[in-house]
Amino acid sequence: MKPFFNRELSWLEFNRRVLMEMEDDQSPLLERLKFSAIFSSNLDEFFMVRVAAIKNQISSGYDEVDPSGYTAIEKLTAINERVSEMVDKQYQMTTKLLKKLEKSGIRIVRKEAYTPDMLEQLVRRFTLDIFPVLTPMAVDFSRRFPLIANKQLYIGVKMLIGLEPKLALVQVPSVLDRLIKVVDDHAVVSYALLEDVIEVFIDKLFIGHQVMSTCQFRATRNGDLNIVEDEAEDLLMVIEEAVKLRKWGETVRLEISHAADAWLLKVLKDALMLETHQVIHVNGILDLTFLMRIKPPKTLSELSRAPYKPKRFPQIDKKNIFKTIREGDVLFHHPYESFDGVVDFIKQATKDPHVLAIKQTLYRVSGDSQIVKSLAEATEKGKQVTVLVELRARFDEENNINWAKKLEQRGVHVIYGIYGLKTHSKITLVVRREKNKIKRYLHLSTGNYNDQTAKVYTDMGILTCRESFGADASTFFNMVSGFVTAVNTNVLSVAPFNLRQKFNDLIDREIHHAKNGHEARIEAKMNALVDQEIIEKLYEASRAGVKINLVVRGICTLVPGVAGQSENIVVTSIVGEFLEHSRIFIFQNHRKPEVFLSSADWMTRNLSRRVELLFPIEDPEIAERIQLTMQLYLADHEKSWQLNPDGSYSRIKTDEKPLKAQEILKTLEYTSNKDYNLKLQTILKNSLKG
Repeated sequence: MKPFFNRELSWLEFNRRVLMEMEDDQSPLLERLKFSAIFSSNLDEFFMVRVAAIKNQISSGYDEVDPSGYTAIEKLTAINERVSEMVDKQYQMTTKLLKKLEKSGIRIVRKEAYTPDMLEQLVRRFTLDIFPVLTPMAVDFSRRFPLIANKQLYIGVKMLIGLEPKLALVQVPSVLDRLIKVVDDHAVVSYALLEDVIEVFIDKLFIGHQVMSTCQFRATRNGDLNIVEDEAEDLLMVIEEAVKLRKWGETVRLEISHAADAWLLKVLKDALMLETHQVIHVNGILDLTFLMRIKPPKTLSELSRAPYKPKRFPQIDKKNIFKTIREGDVLFHHPYESFDGVVDFIKQATKDPHVLAIKQTLYRVSGDSQIVKSLAEATEKGKQVTVLVELRARFDEENNINWAKKLEQRGVHVIYGIYGLKTHSKITLVVRREKNKIKRYLHLSTGNYNDQTAKVYTDMGILTCRESFGADASTFFNMVSGFVTAVNTNVLSVAPFNLRQKFNDLIDREIHHAKNGHEARIEAKMNALVDQEIIEKLYEASRAGVKINLVVRGICTLVPGVAGQSENIVVTSIVGEFLEHSRIFIFQNHRKPEVFLSSADWMTRNLSRRVELLFPIEDPEIAERIQLTMQLYLADHEKSWQLNPDGSYSRIKTDEKPLKAQEILKTLEYTSNKDYNLKLQTILKNSLKG
């Protein structure tokens, strides 16, 4: 058996688990349909990044075998086969759920089902609201084939001009709502689709010409930015230009109506320079991401899940958060505990006259970030504010560029990190004068400073004023803002300098304990496990007798359960209402467990090509809370999948009492770490009794 799974195929298996959430009949209908939208959105990014990279390998003649034994051509063939099968499954499931939705009171009406009354309504909407926005684009000798924008819907039109068929295109305007409400006797709420309405009235755009056939289509383009930093005098300017060009990258996929005219298909395929295997014939609605935007009326509220309201953290002094931190470290587990506590930390630092400086890294921030606004305000109050904005955060480049410019205009010292490395760490340092002494306060996290994703991503972070952490934080910020090529820290481990070695040392210690007959165990939770060196080290630990339990949400190229290699390794994956994003690492250490949180996954890019942080949890009650939370994840028997030695995933079957980790964490109220830990212990004990 090969020692590694293929990275791309493992990712597709993750997206299959996303798709299978549509089968959860305990969830409301619209929640189940959202997973179809997420599946489509994920697949878009997969083609834009991973498939595009494989295509580039093939074009350049690269034919080396990867660690899983695949050449680039073999990978692409396997991807196409698996994607085709999964997309067919997606549309079968989506069609089934849309029929159920119609019976429940919300109907998506396709153009074939328009009644005379609906056509009368829609022609008015088309004439008044849609027609003025549309631009027909004819293709002939003097008007070349236009650039097809990435991920945008188009109508392809075959017209008869003289005795020859000619092509015209109409872009479906993204500035208009795709869902058009219509009055219909069949349902409480009925919607027509914008692209269907345009297609039905397409002849009004080509008066005097015969429209022979139409089809709907959508192209996906290479979305990776190709930046040569060696030649970049101004990184901000270079990335700005690259972002503009992204939507015109090489086409990697064409989605087209399954009944498209053969002539239209050939013309589009040739114009976009695609091969047959890059064309996906869709028997249904193109671009199902719109399913995320269906909102039920109040009378049908049972079709959707009420938004979860994170709990405010009672431990925090709203007037003096620094007093709270001095009394002991604070752990946040988002989204169960509100991100407002983190925002308050920055806001209070901005207003506090004793705060001298604020330093922060920003990787992905929301479009209306309260944190960024506070940082700008802090500068105006005379504080030293330094912000590292990572311009190369994939698909967030434009947003980050805008924030960087606004911060600079307000007087913030904005830096873009270390040459050749992305800065992915999540850290804030607040320097405060107290009784003629300097005291440093920190926030460290597994997730981004994004108040919107913090509502749907699970992440952990701490507030602390431990001196050893503060000293390391100062060293860290001096590193990212200066010309430092090495870093010496006490408690924080920093990639790409010493983080990989730290993980190797921690695993080696467990191997040492196992070989000496002691209990040895590793528990870790992350988004992806790909790094070959770490995987080989885990195999070594397994062979030595170390028990290893991994919760890996997405890609995992480690092969578990193989005799003589990984029989002591179990890998599970949780897919649920919230996206599991926290990175937790627990090493048993002969009954003296050490608990760490990190911004890094076990991926080569995180350990070798990014600036990342790993930080220990030194408060014993918080460390216990994280360990118990990890046990809860490992005990999940409802939303958890187990990775098999053949690369497939299976639902975990057990005789124990059903347990959903996310649902339990939603209901738990926090009063203190001690009380919270007792609640978790009781839940776990009752679950194991079954």
